[in-house]
Amino acid sequence: MTDSSTPVLRLNSLLARGVFTAPGPVLRRLAGRPVVVEGRTLDPEMQLMLWVMALDGPPAESMPISKGRRSVLSNAVVAGGNQPVGAVTDRSIDGPGGPLGLRFYTPRGLSGRSPALVFIHGGGWIYGSTDSHDALCRFLAEEAQVRVVSVDYRLAPEAPFPAAFDDCWTAWRWVVEHAAGLGIDPGRIAVGGDSAGGNLAAVIAQEAVRTGTEAPAFQLLIYPATDFVEKASSRATYREGFFLTQAFMDLAEENYVAADDDRADRRLSPLRHDPAGVAPAYVVTAGFDPLLDEGRAYAERMGAAGVPVEYVQEDGLIHGFANMVGIGRSAPRAMRRAAAALQRGLT
Repeated sequence: MTDSSTPVLRLNSLLARGVFTAPGPVLRRLAGRPVVVEGRTLDPEMQLMLWVMALDGPPAESMPISKGRRSVLSNAVVAGGNQPVGAVTDRSIDGPGGPLGLRFYTPRGLSGRSPALVFIHGGGWIYGSTDSHDALCRFLAEEAQVRVVSVDYRLAPEAPFPAAFDDCWTAWRWVVEHAAGLGIDPGRIAVGGDSAGGNLAAVIAQEAVRTGTEAPAFQLLIYPATDFVEKASSRATYREGFFLTQAFMDLAEENYVAADDDRADRRLSPLRHDPAGVAPAYVVTAGFDPLLDEGRAYAERMGAAGVPVEYVQEDGLIHGFANMVGIGRSAPRAMRRAAAALQRGLT
């Protein structure tokens, strides 16, 4: 995993334990002058988090991808904290490109056949892993009282589009087919993910309807990327200074999608395709996020197609808050709301 003795991680751990647990007025003073954009005020915890990230050094997108992956993992481990869970098991299945890793989480006190979430991690299709989202999956399993199956799909540039989709689609079908042996109720399996993972989860839900495959019972879409065709205005408004940058998004697209790929492909841009018949969804976006508009647009498109949708905009938060379940109060509260929606959606 990571070396928690490094100076950066020691600094982050100290700040997480001390600064982020301070009373609200203290946090406000420490954060400095409020940041207001389009009538929304950045949460002071997020302001402090951005400051801490700046202390860590250059962002992942400025490094070679292999080094950036280590940086993303280190930051995610610190932000996620130590999240208890009943049991964690790793296994591999046959995937389109070789062994495909799955990580299974069972919450404490859960027994018998139960609902589950197939979770797809974010990271721009070039970063992230089951390790980077381990704390989040533990958190969701315990808070929603569901089994979670996390997919360790192949990353670009080593495995560009459509490898990530192919792996996630394979994992989805495998979990559905083997549900009984996994202690999972086959009629209560959700699909979900954050950012790039939210994109892949939305695509899986559409693909299940299109192919007549056993469909998810619910979707948990956390600030999903939904459109490779047009750049919504929020991409320009929040392109710098709020964690997810234009440089990161450009790097992700350049490495994941080839120049001659169709950006409107059903496996890339779910916003460009009819979502009629997909599973009910909880869609949550962050107010200070380049992906804000396209996440909201997809929620609206599903609603217009008759899909039951609960849309929540966490006004003061930034992209990446789902991985911050071990720091402060704002991000954990937002993810508890998401976990409660997941639990409702599967019961």
